[in-house]
Amino acid sequence: MRSLARTVTRQVALTAAVTMTLTGVPASGAVAAMPASARAAAVFPASSWPTYGQNFARTAIAAGVAPPGNLAVAWRSRLDGAVYGQPLLIGGLVVVATENDTIYALQSATGRIAWHTHVGTPVALRNLPCGNIDPLGITGTPVYDQANGLIYAVAETTGFRHTLFGVSITNGAIKVRRYIPAPDGHEKYDQQRAALTIANGRVYVAFGGLFGDCGPYRGSVAGVPLSGSGPLASYIVPTAKAGGIWATGGPVQGPDRTLYLTTGNGAATSGRYDYSDSLTHLGLNLKRISYFTPATWANDNARDLDLGSTPPALAANSSILIMGKRGVGYLVRRGALGYIGGDLAQASICRAFGTAAVSGGTIYEPCTDRGLAAVAVNASTRRIHVLWYGPPAAHGSPAIGGGAIWVPDSQNGALFAINPGNGHVLRQVTLNATLPRFSSVSLAGSRAYMGTLTGVVAVTGA
Repeated sequence: MRSLARTVTRQVALTAAVTMTLTGVPASGAVAAMPASARAAAVFPASSWPTYGQNFARTAIAAGVAPPGNLAVAWRSRLDGAVYGQPLLIGGLVVVATENDTIYALQSATGRIAWHTHVGTPVALRNLPCGNIDPLGITGTPVYDQANGLIYAVAETTGFRHTLFGVSITNGAIKVRRYIPAPDGHEKYDQQRAALTIANGRVYVAFGGLFGDCGPYRGSVAGVPLSGSGPLASYIVPTAKAGGIWATGGPVQGPDRTLYLTTGNGAATSGRYDYSDSLTHLGLNLKRISYFTPATWANDNARDLDLGSTPPALAANSSILIMGKRGVGYLVRRGALGYIGGDLAQASICRAFGTAAVSGGTIYEPCTDRGLAAVAVNASTRRIHVLWYGPPAAHGSPAIGGGAIWVPDSQNGALFAINPGNGHVLRQVTLNATLPRFSSVSLAGSRAYMGTLTGVVAVTGA
């Protein structure tokens, strides 16, 4: 009897595994029969791309992706608004959020809607003091927590309110709703563009300003308990104005899960430094640990040439590369950022916007003026070396998988698969879709997924 029971248990567990493979959600009866140790991990579907850049270090590396073949559009799904955030890939679902404040789960094979949840009314551009997104709803990339099966997203709604929602991966039911008072006190002028991240039982939410940098906003980060209940942690850039935290990849987690982020231009253009135009290292309590800013910080602030356009890229050998609008890459060492002008090396590379992908000591930077740049860095030898530049049109945020670098062409609506050794195009496909600014790509299996100004597009042949 014991032998039979063990056999049945194994068969039920196998059935659960097959069910998850096909649907992304385990069969409830099968889960109940699993051993307790396996049950907790199987209650909610696993994710191949649960956050911007696939992981909280934002390396954008996808395991198990097929090498690029003949690329073609597999499907397009038209939704109720633009998708500026990066698609999440959870079980058999593609999860995105729109500027109409709706969270969607689409079947990854077909693009059909599995469920959707509308969480509020977005803000029309005519009601904003400045900006370039109309309407303004959910802009930052959501994040998935497999431990509780919730997708977290921040929506801007009527009255310029920013609210964190946690919705069930199973059916989209709202499980968490928490209003986030603007840490800087100027929510009318704040925009939540940076991707969310999770650590230490909190969702971390970064804020910058609207396009045009109008009003008295200041860059900030809020730490919200996953449950939605309890006190908030916060950090505000100590500048008189601006210093936005808006790079699409959001805060990057180091090996100890503390947060690294970049800030935009601030108010100070001479005199005392105000912690804008910086790489800032924060503890999980959102207290500042350290920082780096270029020796040119005052001129950067005066000319809007700040570092805030990309998050830091954390590479091998404790190397961190920071790039922004000036076109200069700065190398610092994790654990010793260097404060004012303390970089280990610097090099003219490109004007970078978006989020890099990282493989060991090589960083693939999204350049707007030269195409994708492959940059080798080493903090130990204080070296920055540009390996190659890709085609000029390949300037979206890249991802790595299947022996290729995948890069969107935001202006022309295309996707490139690029040889990581020399920057040459291996494959490309026209999407016949309009991509948002700072477009990015998610990878899994044999497909790539991108948000568009009308929904989502999937490419097969990866």
